[in-house]
Amino acid sequence: MAIPYGLLSSEQVRVLAKIARDYDKGYGHITTRQNIQYNWPKLQEVPDLLEELANVEMHAIQTSGNCIRNTTSDQYAGVASDELEDPRAYCEIIRQWSSLHPEFAYLPRKFKIAVTASKTDRAAIRVHDIGLHLIENDQGERGFAVYVGGGLGRTPVIGVKIRDFLAPTDLLSYLEAILRVYNRLGRRDNKYKARIKILVRESGAERFTDWVEAEWAKIRTGSLELGVDDIQQMQAYFEPPAYAATEDSAEINTQAAQNPAFGRWLKHNVIAHKQAGYRIVTVSLKDPNEAPGDCTAEQMERVADLADEYGFGEVRTTHEQNLILPDVPHAALFNVWSALDELGLATANHGTISDMIACPGLDFCSLANAGSIGVAREINDLFADLDEQYDLGEIKLKMSGCMNGCGHHSVGHIGILGVDKKGEEWYQIMLGGSAAEDATLGQRLGASVSKHDIAPAVRKIVDRYAELREGEELFVDTVNRLGIAPFREAVYG
Repeated sequence: MAIPYGLLSSEQVRVLAKIARDYDKGYGHITTRQNIQYNWPKLQEVPDLLEELANVEMHAIQTSGNCIRNTTSDQYAGVASDELEDPRAYCEIIRQWSSLHPEFAYLPRKFKIAVTASKTDRAAIRVHDIGLHLIENDQGERGFAVYVGGGLGRTPVIGVKIRDFLAPTDLLSYLEAILRVYNRLGRRDNKYKARIKILVRESGAERFTDWVEAEWAKIRTGSLELGVDDIQQMQAYFEPPAYAATEDSAEINTQAAQNPAFGRWLKHNVIAHKQAGYRIVTVSLKDPNEAPGDCTAEQMERVADLADEYGFGEVRTTHEQNLILPDVPHAALFNVWSALDELGLATANHGTISDMIACPGLDFCSLANAGSIGVAREINDLFADLDEQYDLGEIKLKMSGCMNGCGHHSVGHIGILGVDKKGEEWYQIMLGGSAAEDATLGQRLGASVSKHDIAPAVRKIVDRYAELREGEELFVDTVNRLGIAPFREAVYG
């Protein structure tokens, strides 16, 4: 089900809960495109399910197939203290342009766009077909740096910048030009070489840019040109809510001191908000006993209630497979934590090794070569001590059950890829990847390991990191400093 740039109303969340209960097995799965996935609807009931979605202005259009998929963005967009401006207005402009676009309904392959407006890239823009970074140039003008040709899957590639600055009024015409070039020149004879990343790589970034610029010159001043009024009208839909004039509550610090579990959650799952007296809360869907990204109907309903009671009725999904309550008053944090704790949604592990990304794997997906959910639980068992996770610092573990890479394994600090070996489940390991502003592909550690050995291999890698790190050095920095050889030795001897 499509969730544009991860934004949901509490009413929509309740309908998603109802769908999980009535048409599935009582839960849904948050995906790395900020959508929600149901794995058990009966085919004959799908029309009724879609009607339920339509009643709250939702749909499942363009969530698969060779078309422009759901546009994703920073999960903190509009409330992040470090953003230039709210990028969601541009995400919505792109959504309206791309939905049922008659020229791009049958592209050579699927097409993904991401937008961010912060220096810290939380939207993974450089591993998308098009990545847009809202920036300010030396003249104080705001516009987009445009990246093209990123992607994961069978052939992971980091996108290249083809334009340093694009005025917002030119956004749609430039996107249209890119898509036209891809639609015309992208390969259709081999689906494994049909993504735009292959076209950019084979033609060269400079030549590809020339094609785009030539196409853009034909359409720049036409009907696709955005007026300033058009942009401002869309931005009006994303005006900040009516925040109360409030300050931080001293009582919260007292409660954190008295309740260590709350204190841990406050430190790891709560971040600063651009509005004084408010915080952004990450609702962890990474309970060690559950599949990463799964959320039950009851949990959805209660999160919707919390969004109404302690916010402005808004819930967000993240590409890291968690939920966000974006506007929680500081004074209400203990109450929110207490409610989430009762639901099993207060695991204080955001950014730790147990906050892993994982696709459904062989348990649900017909494309998978190996399971992900069981491996995730085994890894969690080996890192059950939260204090150890905190000491280890940020480790982004990402796992895919096949080379399609829905779990973003190629850009994980630790990436795990499930492979099939004569009908048995084996796993390749990659180290040193990143989807952030320093986007990098991980390096393959060595030969694949068996299902029995994959969790212990991760333990050995992390133990070697703990031995070799300098001070508070992060895992990915240690890998970058030393290379993968010490970790290969730890796993293979």
